[in-house]
Amino acid sequence: MPFAAAINRHAEDRPHAPAFQIEGRVFTFGELACIAGALAEAFDDLVGIAERRSVLGDRTRLIVLEAGNHPLFAAAFLAATSGGNCVALIDPHLPEAARQAMRDRLSPDLIIVADGAALSLLAPASGKTRTFRETNGMEREPLAVGKDSEPFLIVFTSGTTGTPKAIVRDRGSWRRSLAIGEHFFGIDRNTLTFAPGPLAHGLTLYALAETLVAGAQFIGAAHFEATRAVSIIEAEKVRRLVLVPTMLRRLCVAATDRSQVSVTQITVAGAKLSASDRASAALACPKANIIEYYGASELGFISVATEGDTASATAVGRAFPGIMLSIRNDKGGEIPAGETGTIFVDSALISDGYVGDADGAGFRRLGSLATVGDLGFLGEDGTLHLLGRAGGMVLSGGNNIYPQEVEAVLIGDAGVHAALVLGLDHPDLGSELVAVIEPEGGIFDREALDRHLAAHLPRYKHPRRIWLCRNMPMTQSGKVAAGTLRQWIADGNDALELID
Repeated sequence: MPFAAAINRHAEDRPHAPAFQIEGRVFTFGELACIAGALAEAFDDLVGIAERRSVLGDRTRLIVLEAGNHPLFAAAFLAATSGGNCVALIDPHLPEAARQAMRDRLSPDLIIVADGAALSLLAPASGKTRTFRETNGMEREPLAVGKDSEPFLIVFTSGTTGTPKAIVRDRGSWRRSLAIGEHFFGIDRNTLTFAPGPLAHGLTLYALAETLVAGAQFIGAAHFEATRAVSIIEAEKVRRLVLVPTMLRRLCVAATDRSQVSVTQITVAGAKLSASDRASAALACPKANIIEYYGASELGFISVATEGDTASATAVGRAFPGIMLSIRNDKGGEIPAGETGTIFVDSALISDGYVGDADGAGFRRLGSLATVGDLGFLGEDGTLHLLGRAGGMVLSGGNNIYPQEVEAVLIGDAGVHAALVLGLDHPDLGSELVAVIEPEGGIFDREALDRHLAAHLPRYKHPRRIWLCRNMPMTQSGKVAAGTLRQWIADGNDALELID
């Protein structure tokens, strides 16, 4: 069902049912629909029918939503994706220079930013501004429902290794994705979901959409703090968690001796869980079924894994329902099971690709297939193994090494909380494989780690140098901040301790 149509229906049938909660403020479906409707009218008044100026041309109105995890985010997202509008999400925690570059690339018709408890609306073409407050919302016409073929959402890649690229998705692909996800994840109006990540990022945003479409309540957080997250789970009796592995690890530590028995499902994406992660989650949330999926903003769902599908450090499960996987060589030919190549998918969930200038890397099509350049192989049983991104391979001493494979093995050690593996220039080897590790509980046992590496990887895949970082820098989406760590290594930052 279309997003706007679902909200209209819930607002009519169950206007007083809770829909969106953040920092203690709860919006019902009725309130959400009224505020979103008032915002949509404010957009019309501010921008009018002036000639559209954005990168999308006259296809639709483009609205940048740069408000972060604001109490009015859900209403603003609804209004900015209603019929006739396309929304582009920019994380306000990014550096101003990066955000300005994104705005310049998009040239939007309207920009929405946080203004305390209110929102500030700006029409760049005219320079007109307006402040919108929650109290502006009152009875309005139902939100307009757009057509499947219309562009409605632009998100940016994380940009941890390069300039973020803008990915555009049409309404039809998301509607199909929401329908598949609702059935697969078993979401209904009782599935109270807590997703504490940034709403400008795909995992949390999608959790918000699928929860609201199902008529259930979504709980977000202004920022993630593990102890606070445990308190929310206990107070609200949360049934479903949606988060990245680093958040889950911190939450499990905070929940020591405080089992969260209300949680029946944990959905994880963004990186692979280790066996110790699953064991910790089983203690913290003993009744929870853990579902781990691998996907991409450009492609949608790719594979899904339960506990039995992730025995190998590289295994990321089997094809998500309705998705076909294919491993191809450099010439586009399909290669047999067990051989490494580029991962392609055939899916009804694929995006329209990039808007504006792109670097030619990442997303590309091959007939009905599409890829983002990830490398891997299929096992004889159909399990997909993910080795890393093309271009991310490290060539060291003539050996091809995929850092993601080594990271997965490192995190599988009980003494490692988080890890980053990368290649540094080396006069003899070409590249030297190194790692930055955040030890579990602050205690590091080098000999135990060496035994763990020897049991799982050939010697040439072992990091030649290791730095300890007691508090690993993270991106807003909960991933290790690779760029920051590279700079810290180059600068000899005191936050890193080189281990002999």
